[in-house]
Amino acid sequence: MASVTYPFAAIVGQEQLKHALLLSAVDASLGGVLALGDRGTGKTTAVRGLAALLPEVEAVKGCRYNCSPDSQKAQCKECTEETELKSHKIAVPVVDLPLGVTEDRVLGALDIEKALVNGEKSFEPGLLADANRGFLYIDEVNLLEDHLVDVLLDVAVSGWNVVEREGLSLKHPARFVLIGSGNPEEGDLRPQLLDRFGLSVDVSTPTEISQRVEVIKRRDAYERNPEEFVQKWKRETSKLRNRIKRAKDLIAEVEVSDQMLGLIAEICIALGTDGLRGELTLIKSARAEAAWCGDLQVSETHILKMAPSALGHRLRRNPLDDSKGMVRVERVLEQVITDRNAA
Repeated sequence: MASVTYPFAAIVGQEQLKHALLLSAVDASLGGVLALGDRGTGKTTAVRGLAALLPEVEAVKGCRYNCSPDSQKAQCKECTEETELKSHKIAVPVVDLPLGVTEDRVLGALDIEKALVNGEKSFEPGLLADANRGFLYIDEVNLLEDHLVDVLLDVAVSGWNVVEREGLSLKHPARFVLIGSGNPEEGDLRPQLLDRFGLSVDVSTPTEISQRVEVIKRRDAYERNPEEFVQKWKRETSKLRNRIKRAKDLIAEVEVSDQMLGLIAEICIALGTDGLRGELTLIKSARAEAAWCGDLQVSETHILKMAPSALGHRLRRNPLDDSKGMVRVERVLEQVITDRNAA
């Protein structure tokens, strides 16, 4: 088993998935990424590769929740009460939430060993604590039990995990980029959870022989000598890392004109999306796309590129149209642009 992470830059194809993950790294507030499609198409590899691509982050030394020393509002109680915080660098966390996991393992619970041995109540952090300031990856997210969906929805909204059980009462920061994957044929996501994902992409098995051969060749080379393979892709990895950093530095300066806001609203009205989350997500993703391209103004091009992944999973079901959401969005985009040009 290879001990080093497969380089993100070496992943063949899956351009939509890779781009959505990169933009989620540029702006963590996008709401994460949902990847729906075939198994064995590199979804987990892409998530782990992205985390390894990101620079290490400063965290409070000894903190169980990876609190940032620079953001008191997002610190746990122990860190806010400490007068002198020591920090160190850690890798961006990537936490898998497996099917069948218990609620105690997700939220955290009473440390039974300390309770029995020392007679003291102590909190044992769960997966949400481990994922703070990183990525929470849920494979087969459409098969997740309803009570865990409710938990994730609460935490995704607030950014805090509140635990009230076994005589314990505490809360800790739990801000993470939610990444989900699943096969639509095995069941649908609850609408409430589906709506929480910022971007959604379709992932499919490559059909071109040349692309499949390249995937196999690279994976085989990686498994034979992981260190040598990573070193071979070091330059491309560095380019991606620097581009993410530049985009993160630039995004605060990117402006969205009233004209572009009008276009976004027009698209969402034409699609019949519920609420305003679609508009807000499209604004954020278009701004992240502009920063990724090095632009200071969101343009029609940025909006049209991001609309399918930002809005495709927010459409109401149409019994007379069984095409995928992204295809329906693209058709509406063509009509909206045609109408605007004709006006």
